[in-house]
Parts: sequence; structure tokens; C-alpha cells
Amino acid sequence: MSQVNQLDASLNKHLDRRKARDMFRSLTLVPPGTADFSSNAYLSLSAQPSVKQTFLSRLQDAAHANTPSLLGSGGSRLLDGNSPKAEALEKTLAAFHSAPASLLFNSAMDANVGLFSCVTQPDDVVLYDELVHASIHDGMRLSRAAEKLSFAHSTVWSTEETVEHGKGKPESLETVLVGLLSRPGGHLFKSGERNVFISVEGVYSMDGDVCPLKDITNCVERWLPKGNGLVIVDEAHSLGVFGERGQGLVSELGLEDRVWARVMGFGKAMGCSGGLILCSDITRSYLINYARTLIYTTAMALPSLISIEVAYEFMMSGGAEPLVHRLRNLVKNAHCLLMEMYERLKPPSHLLRVSLVEPKSSIIPVFTDHPRSLAGHCQQNGFMVRPIVSPTVPKGTERIRLCLHAANTVDEAVGIVSAIESWVVSQMNVSKSRL
Repeated sequence: MSQVNQLDASLNKHLDRRKARDMFRSLTLVPPGTADFSSNAYLSLSAQPSVKQTFLSRLQDAAHANTPSLLGSGGSRLLDGNSPKAEALEKTLAAFHSAPASLLFNSAMDANVGLFSCVTQPDDVVLYDELVHASIHDGMRLSRAAEKLSFAHSTVWSTEETVEHGKGKPESLETVLVGLLSRPGGHLFKSGERNVFISVEGVYSMDGDVCPLKDITNCVERWLPKGNGLVIVDEAHSLGVFGERGQGLVSELGLEDRVWARVMGFGKAMGCSGGLILCSDITRSYLINYARTLIYTTAMALPSLISIEVAYEFMMSGGAEPLVHRLRNLVKNAHCLLMEMYERLKPPSHLLRVSLVEPKSSIIPVFTDHPRSLAGHCQQNGFMVRPIVSPTVPKGTERIRLCLHAANTVDEAVGIVSAIESWVVSQMNVSKSRL
């Protein structure tokens, strides 16, 4: 057997193990006509006629002007891939988000990896919410930080801890911070000689819950009053749907001056692709010099820059406000339908669990021990949802995730809840027949 065949055989064993654990992934296509409850395009901007028309018009203008970098940028931004369009866009976005400066990346994943891998110094520590995105974990793994410590999801104060905390499970942010300051060398953090980076998300993509960001900043400033507690907020899922004209959660709460850096993702509500770091001028310059995901990759092409520009202009003009309002009403309606169905059927917890708390974002998790079966049933009935399984979410919290969009209709919301109900009833009937 050749070395290549030996490698394929070895890789296939890994795939077989993943299949045996029902964790195998594959690429799929969405059938035409399927109602979308899966994608992250919360505001459905690509369905807005004015957005499409403006985007295509500017592309045509660039083509008629014989723009040399129409199809691709031609290189890294440090070589030949920079452009007046990119520079102007960064200034515009920084001003809109009330930040000193900003820097574009090809994706929010690249932004997170680039940021976390290079800004932390050898004596620094990173504290992160246990449910932060995989890209933040990748950045931390590449970083020089002395330690990376998790804290319990959205649990800020020690008074919020339950009996499970500390028994193999992360503790509150306050408890982790106090522990850091109390151990040998802790005085260097108290004095401000060493930095502590705190990583959270504005909206957590799997649960749809909103970060208690005011409490986070209050806690950090209480225990690190020298200003060396540096909060980083990933706003990929809060951009466009929180804050005035969609500026994000940090701006909604007025915390621009208390958050050290923000990572914005354009692949969700904005309906584009790409990422952005909002930061100080010095941090921007440092990233240009040290962020490998910026330095060693071809820069964003002109069509991507135009799409971001057009989407932001639509949002800045107030065009997205009716869409946000419609989306919030639709989320409330869908959650009410789910709760009514849940209370009526009273399914066993292994079949279906729905949070009683009204969602604050456009993501509604529907928990089940059988996510692939439920997702498959919904798809067969014309509703695109995806099963979310371990390791994407912790074991025991498997689910389907309903992502609602401004373009969804009330009839579609009724339809997907009806599909979920029919699956639950069929599963309950199967269980009864086995008794």
C-alpha cells in the first residue's frame, strides 16, 4: 500500500469514528423554495430591491471605469492589495461605530484569530466566556498569553454562582478574577503591569442570549481599576440588530469608551462577507504589523468592499429599521407559538425543551436529544433548519436552531412550529406503542 493510500485509510478511520458517534459533517444544498430558518442573514438585506440595485450599479460603474482590481485585489494589503476604497470604508465604519479606527479582515474568523494571536504578550492572561466562538479559541491557541482561563457563561458576579460552579465547571468572572489577583504574581495585575483580556460575544450564536455587558465592564473595572482589564466583544451576531441604526450592542449600551476592541462580522445581518476590528489607532497599526491573518493573505476584492459599503449605507440611512422592527415582532410571535405547542403537548424533556424566556435576539434554540431526526423532518416539510450537535455545543444541549429573518412570514413561522409539533406527536406515539 502506498503512503497516500495508508494516509487515506487512517483518515477514513477518523471519519468512521465520527459517523459512529453521529457527528459526521457533509456539505448540502438548500432545495429551491425552502423556507429559511437556518441562515444568519437576519435582516434579509439581499432581498431588498434598493440594496441589490445600488450594489449592481456600483459594480457596473467600476467595470466601465476599467478599475484594474475589479475581480481581485491583486495581493496583500501590505503589498498591492490596498485601495482608496478600503481606506475610505474603514474611516466611515469607524466613525459610524464611534471608534477611533478600524481595520478590515477577510472574515470575522480571520479578525478574531489575528487579534487574539498577536496582541497578548507573554505575561498576559485571557479570561473568556466558556461559550465564545471557535475562532477565538484558535486565536488564543496561537497567542503568547501566559494563561487562558474560562468563566461560566454570562455569569459575572460570585453571588450568581450555583452549587455546580467550581465542581469541574467554570466559575463566575468575578471569582476567576479574584483568584488571579490573589495568587503569586497577582500584584502585577493589581498594579496594572500585566494585562488581562476579557473575551465575550454580544449575542451568542447557539443560544441567542445577550451578553450582560454592563455587568462585565463594571466587574472588570472594579477588580482591575488601573485600566489593564481589556474587554473584547465579538459583535458578529449583534451588528445590525442592536443599537441605533444597527450599530451593535456596545453602542446600544453606550460602552464604546469602556470596551477595548470590537470584532464585527459582515456575514450575518449585513448579508455580506468580511470582518472588521474597531480599536485605537495604535492597535490598528500594531495589527497591520503583527496580525498574520491580515499580512499573509490576499486582500478583500472590490465587489466585497462595495457590498459592505452598500449594506452600511442602507443601515445608516435608517432603511433597516422597519426590518428590525418586523424581525422582533416575528421572533416574539414564533416563540409564543412554540410555547403554546409546548404547554399543550407537554413532551418529555428528551424530545423537546424550549426556554420560557422571551428571546432577545433572532435565534431561538429548540433543545432535543434527537436533533438530526427533528431537523430532517422539518426539511422534508419545506423548512430549512440544521441540527446542532456536540462538539459545536456541549454534550447534552443538542438542538435545532431557529434563525428568524425579516423576510420570513407569519405563515412560515406557523408552518415550522406545526412541523415541529407533528414530529413530537409522532415520537410520543412511537414511545406509547412500545409500552
